[in-house]
Amino acid sequence: MLRRELPAALRALQKGNIAPVDMAQASIGPGMAIFSRHSKVIEADGSPMSVRTALQLINEALDEYLAEQTGEFDPDTRFAVTWFETRGFDPGPYGEAETLAKARNVSVQGVVEAGIIKASAGKVRLLKRAELDEDWEPETDDRLTVWECTQNLIKRLEDKGEPVAANLLSRLGANADPARDLAYRLYQTCERKGWAEEARAYNGLVVAWPELSKLAAQITPTEPAQQDLFR
Repeated sequence: MLRRELPAALRALQKGNIAPVDMAQASIGPGMAIFSRHSKVIEADGSPMSVRTALQLINEALDEYLAEQTGEFDPDTRFAVTWFETRGFDPGPYGEAETLAKARNVSVQGVVEAGIIKASAGKVRLLKRAELDEDWEPETDDRLTVWECTQNLIKRLEDKGEPVAANLLSRLGANADPARDLAYRLYQTCERKGWAEEARAYNGLVVAWPELSKLAAQITPTEPAQQDLFR
């Protein structure tokens, strides 16, 4: 019941650009509304379900919803999400990365070529945003990933401001909404791991999204290099 009906409400919250920091709290209302439609909700042992248990189930449904969204991303991004959940931006053994890559139907070298990780001296790590190419453009990337879209949006938003980030957003096409969805998932991981500074980056992207979307809508397709004006 909850897992069947809550995802629609969660998607509506995302479309409304609810900040990731508020997502768990915001999901309580629609989640409890689902329970309240029934005169009685019982535990497996037949006892009445407590509010605490209901909240726990809502949180689990939120986790599952965000995890299911990850399954819709490209294989390179799915690799990056799983690696991030385990290692963050710290290095890990090449063998561990190779095992994960095979599970995601990619290769470590392929993810390197996608511009997501660096592999050397038997170690693999995700590239930090400071290491991303300043001149990266989605139109010329022959292995475009949602991970790159999200990280580059944050980089340009933080380093050069909303106009430059909006220009990039206007050129992401079908990867725009998935990039925002990924920010929700990565925020959740950061919150769970206690990575406050990194969490703020993903929350900040979603909070800025309405303004970025507004600015992006004002950019015509003949302005691909407009960002150069802000460098």
